[in-house]
Amino acid sequence: MSARLTIALDAMGGDNAPTAVVRGANMALRRNPNLEFVFYGRESDVTPQLNRLKRLKKVARVVHTDDVVDSTERASVALRSGRKSSMRLAINAVKDGEADACVSAGNTGALMAMAKFVLKTVPGIDRPAMASFFPTLRGESVMLDLGANVACDANNLVEFTVMGNAFARSVLGLEAPTYGLLNVGSEEQKGHEELREAAALLRGVELPGHFYGFVEGDDIATGTTDVVVTDGFSGNIALKTAEGTVKLYTEFLRRTFRSSPLAQLGYLLAKPAMRKLRKRVDPRRYNGAVLLGLNGIAVKSHGGSDALGFAHAVSLAVDLARHKFIDTIRTDIDKLDRRTSAPAQAAAV
Repeated sequence: MSARLTIALDAMGGDNAPTAVVRGANMALRRNPNLEFVFYGRESDVTPQLNRLKRLKKVARVVHTDDVVDSTERASVALRSGRKSSMRLAINAVKDGEADACVSAGNTGALMAMAKFVLKTVPGIDRPAMASFFPTLRGESVMLDLGANVACDANNLVEFTVMGNAFARSVLGLEAPTYGLLNVGSEEQKGHEELREAAALLRGVELPGHFYGFVEGDDIATGTTDVVVTDGFSGNIALKTAEGTVKLYTEFLRRTFRSSPLAQLGYLLAKPAMRKLRKRVDPRRYNGAVLLGLNGIAVKSHGGSDALGFAHAVSLAVDLARHKFIDTIRTDIDKLDRRTSAPAQAAAV
């Protein structure tokens, strides 16, 4: 039987809080019975919801606070004035060892700033990165950075690769993931200097799996590599483009099937297949972005997520905690540091 884990939840974060948070926790509990939850937020809002869910109530407690980080609040302001906020208290619980992970659907910038300030980065990691996983033709793939770092140097990209590799092994269960750098072409001379330098470094780094080299935008959906690494500027654009494309084709399908009585009949015949397709690409199944590189697990749920989406974000946090993800990153970064320092020491001799 799996060890019992405690998950700290920002009960007031997100457009649908606290309802989506409480109901999402209840769904996650059905999948992972050995969980306990600590809800940080307004007790008068959270407790009535818990009282309707007897099984969840037995393994949950509420820590009251009136302070909430607003969705429009600047990260710097939230960091200074939000010390007693539901988001900050959930992060503090991880830092103090009271929780194994925290999940919030609140302000992304505030969560990144607070988590980095409170949890700090793993030794050897210069910057944390935001990562998530997506459906592809081959299964699922990991992509990072999704917006935490707009500009990155070669060393940052190498560190992101190490963290993405560990994520793929821990969450997707891949023993030997393939990994590549997102670029404007697959040729070695393509891209800016930082990308080419990162590629050269990665060819000399021994990670589980295989370094594919450069991948292009269309490789993301085809699943050419299990891990796609890029800076936060390009990663966030790619993410939002993919989300927009899914919405576009969903609307095209809807309009097409409503265009005539014959098309409507075709929809009825295709309904079972369409239901399977809808489930396969349902963004709620892939909800949850992780702040990789921190000394603790912090998962960001989409702000507009419903209970099902939030449940998947909680399940992601559980997977990371259960597979000792932070320890894996520490081990891999330590190996990386030893390998990259060896040539310099040899040259000095």
